[in-house]
Amino acid sequence: MLPKCWTPKASRMTPMQRLVLLPCIVILYFLAAGGQGMTDGEIRELRQEAEQMFYHGYDNYLKHAFPEDELKPISCKPLTRDRFNPGHIELNDPLGNYSVTLIDSLSTLAILASSSSTKNGENRALRYFQKSVAALVEQYGDGTSGAAGQGKRGRGFDVDSKVQVFETVIRGVGGLLSAHLFAIGELPIRGYDVKELMLGGPSHESGQPPGIQWPDGFVYDGQLLRLAYDLGRRLLPAFYSATGLPYPRVNLRHGVPFYLNSPMNQNAEAGQCLPSQQAPAELTETCSAGAGSLVLEFTTLSRLTGDQRFEQLAKRAFWSVWERKSSIGLVGSGIDAESGLWTNGYTGIGAGIDSFYEYAAKASVFLSASPMPEGLYPMAVNGTPTSIQVPYKQQIAEAFGQVWLQSHASIKRHLYRGDAYIHPHYIQADLYTGASRAFWLDSLSAFYPGLLATTGHLEEAIETHLLATALWTRYSALPERWSTSTGSVEGGLGWWGGRPEFIESTYHLYRATQDPWYLHVGEMVLRDIKRRCWTKCGWSGLQDVRSGERSDRMESFFLGETSQYLFLLFDPDHPLNKLDAPFVFSTEGHPLIIPRHDKRVVRKPRSNSTERPGLEETLGGLVEQSTCAPPPPMVPFSISATAARPDLFHAANLARLHQMPTPDNLESPLVEYSNGHPSISISDVRSPSNYTYFPWTLPLELIPHDATCSKITARHTFDITFPTTPNTIIGPSFLQRVGNGILVNSMGGVRLGMIQDVPYETEDAPPKSHYRIQAINNILLGKDESIFIAKDTASNVVNPLDPNFTRVRDPSMLDLVVDVAPFEGENYQRDPSKDLVDNNQTVPNAMPEIIIDTSLAQNVELASSMKMAFSSILQQVTNLITIPTPPPKPESQTPPREYFAAIMPVGVGVAPLPDVEDALGPDIHGAPQGHLLWHSIYVADENCESVLPASVPRDHEVIIIKRGGCNFDEKLRNIPTYAPSRSSLKLVIVISYEEEPGLPSSYLIRPLLEATQSTSSGLPRHNPIPMVMVGGGENTWKVFERAVGLGIKRRYSVQAQGVPISNLVIL
Repeated sequence: MLPKCWTPKASRMTPMQRLVLLPCIVILYFLAAGGQGMTDGEIRELRQEAEQMFYHGYDNYLKHAFPEDELKPISCKPLTRDRFNPGHIELNDPLGNYSVTLIDSLSTLAILASSSSTKNGENRALRYFQKSVAALVEQYGDGTSGAAGQGKRGRGFDVDSKVQVFETVIRGVGGLLSAHLFAIGELPIRGYDVKELMLGGPSHESGQPPGIQWPDGFVYDGQLLRLAYDLGRRLLPAFYSATGLPYPRVNLRHGVPFYLNSPMNQNAEAGQCLPSQQAPAELTETCSAGAGSLVLEFTTLSRLTGDQRFEQLAKRAFWSVWERKSSIGLVGSGIDAESGLWTNGYTGIGAGIDSFYEYAAKASVFLSASPMPEGLYPMAVNGTPTSIQVPYKQQIAEAFGQVWLQSHASIKRHLYRGDAYIHPHYIQADLYTGASRAFWLDSLSAFYPGLLATTGHLEEAIETHLLATALWTRYSALPERWSTSTGSVEGGLGWWGGRPEFIESTYHLYRATQDPWYLHVGEMVLRDIKRRCWTKCGWSGLQDVRSGERSDRMESFFLGETSQYLFLLFDPDHPLNKLDAPFVFSTEGHPLIIPRHDKRVVRKPRSNSTERPGLEETLGGLVEQSTCAPPPPMVPFSISATAARPDLFHAANLARLHQMPTPDNLESPLVEYSNGHPSISISDVRSPSNYTYFPWTLPLELIPHDATCSKITARHTFDITFPTTPNTIIGPSFLQRVGNGILVNSMGGVRLGMIQDVPYETEDAPPKSHYRIQAINNILLGKDESIFIAKDTASNVVNPLDPNFTRVRDPSMLDLVVDVAPFEGENYQRDPSKDLVDNNQTVPNAMPEIIIDTSLAQNVELASSMKMAFSSILQQVTNLITIPTPPPKPESQTPPREYFAAIMPVGVGVAPLPDVEDALGPDIHGAPQGHLLWHSIYVADENCESVLPASVPRDHEVIIIKRGGCNFDEKLRNIPTYAPSRSSLKLVIVISYEEEPGLPSSYLIRPLLEATQSTSSGLPRHNPIPMVMVGGGENTWKVFERAVGLGIKRRYSVQAQGVPISNLVIL
């Protein structure tokens, strides 16, 4: 169904009227709007509204909740930990009883201070920032060991609270460090000059100036840093694990006594657990995001304090996650901190995974200007909890950058669905195969367009952000989970707790494109939050975005991130938006930078690999020089390139905006408070009038006149079903899961779900398309998985006249099967890196390695009842869904068989291959099968100088020749004539030593036989000689020198309606 495209009433004018009127409208609009779609005055007003939004929440937190963690904005009370229900982890994990909302808000106050409104002639935000720091120190002390270190609530964060490590790092440690960097001038605050406020004279302890004088007599001398260090040290017990993965939770006072297997608890006397302690087992499952997203905060803490444990432990945790990625390059969500095993087989870009990818990219920026010198590294690893140490090559920015590049490539390959699925979006997939598993989007995944924008993938960022914008337009918020398949909230998860990810991406996309579209998206978010979430004591979340039911909680990140990104979006001249330095926003929105005064590092340009020879080789030669993409070009007579996109309404269609009824009247609690309240404007009580355009605040002037949308792409899909033959029983051996797909042992009852993939093209060929089997018997396949069918099995069902399933012999490629004799006196060990079949991925249709789980190949007796048949079906489905660990292949001290990809020649001198039976491939254990036909093999050299002896073709079935020295025609001409017999020549194999120019290594080009084959005397050859060519040079030559048997194995493919099926392999 095509989306509903709406055009202005002006389209009803005559062509001449439009021709005259349109230029006038465009010129007037440019003059009125300054050519930017939103005037400076409008942007300034929105910035002030965002600032007032923050103050409304923060003032009420201080009034009704401080020093507790969070505010209940509806009941106007503090929100604290659930002491009576320790299992209430969604509340207890982030709330550690250490005033988390104040700490989370400090960096927002510092950001507001650069463009703050004034109160009584002073900078309101800066005054709030300084007073809030003083209030925090009053409650928790200044972080020293003396009397000043004791606060009203305790000495530092010595509280009996079991908290989540990840949440405490990003909110607590990150918030304190970011505020410290603003306080000492490492991050900019306009008008705040540290040098003018610095007190004179060195301190008696460190020789540094004693502090910075703030109003009311408060002297800032690093209290926030010391408190961050105190909080960080309390988290270290969680990092004592054998896997390098931190335990998910820690008690800020007692450590980890509840993890009985922790190395800290193995000593009954010195450990944290008493020998007789009996306690229920604590959950050891963490997630990729929770374990791998600590590098920014902990590196900052190490560089500021000199205690390198934090940086090393965070990096060790990151790499411990990455080293457990699946073979398709993706990480999962849940992972056990003790075993290091994934706890489920799903993957995506949202909850549980999101910030791992974010920190891979951001760490490559953050570490780029301040690498750790190699001389410091040995000291850095001293004192870490276990013997696991991070290699130096994993310390540097380039290594993290490569993780992001590889991750993005895998995400684009396996999780990304392009415009053929109405509009681009991402799915949940099988961690090991990439097969589709679920089709929902969660609100956390809205961060991803912003990450793409900051890493140069601008087009992908823009298109995926469009869908999130359409969803926000539909619900006036983002539901926690929304289904692309049903177009509705998934599983009842319809809440929105004030999450910042969507507005964060909007901010980054505006910075990358300067497109006013994103300003209007921000305005829509601002208006909807104020209309739906305002309470007299702060800002509530939404328990259900559909009904508008509110939740009585103001999460700390609403002030720490959501309000902050809205403010920065509407403040294009903010110092952070102009800062030319490798600073980053943490996943909690806290700006962080490695301080300039860090004497332990030497600041260098980002690329420093030339000073460490071999670095690129250390990283696998994958160092890539990336550049940021330019903004999309503007459409003539338009103001917004995004609004003029031809796929604009595709996102609206996927979000079902065109099916939404026009709202008659949307109620808002703002109405009774709208007069004179500083945080409310009359625009906030306005309701969206229709869902035709999105965002709903977008002026129609930004839409190109008479605009239409492009047609939605539709993929061609169909099923091929093979009938069940009489007496066929479907059992566990019917389909077998193999290492890279599914092996079909019987075609009866098989149903193949086909889909036509997007056409692809090469430089020298027109666009080509192919079908792909996306499902077999309702079992979804990954994009890199194949269906394997034995030739004999396929020959029983493939009809040459059936257009939907036609077997076609490959006209150019085949495989050579070679039995190899071991060296005398030693066992010949196969080098997989030299295997020209298994590792020759660039050769088209190279024969794949099949690793079969033999536990699935069970003998099934004939079923005597429907109950037995049904049980077999259930077992089959269970075995196929479970990804098994392939069993080891039987070891062979002298593996006798090798496989080589070979290519056939072209030209008038080509002779057909001998009509012989194909050699067999390996069995399910990888062992060779069957005997080879030819055993007399003669190894020549280049065969250019002279004619071979007459006995060679007469007594040998195969001749091996090196490439080079002369052309292919001359090599064949130097083979004497012979009478065909069972023992005479059947095949000539040319071994190529050359790499084709302009092609990747191991690519083969078909040899050209320019003339009809002839003898050395020039007479036409009555029995032309078949020839093939293989690659591999000297390594291949050495194998053929020891060849004692040889056979050929032809390749086959299957076509549907004349289009190749890319992932169906005939064995």
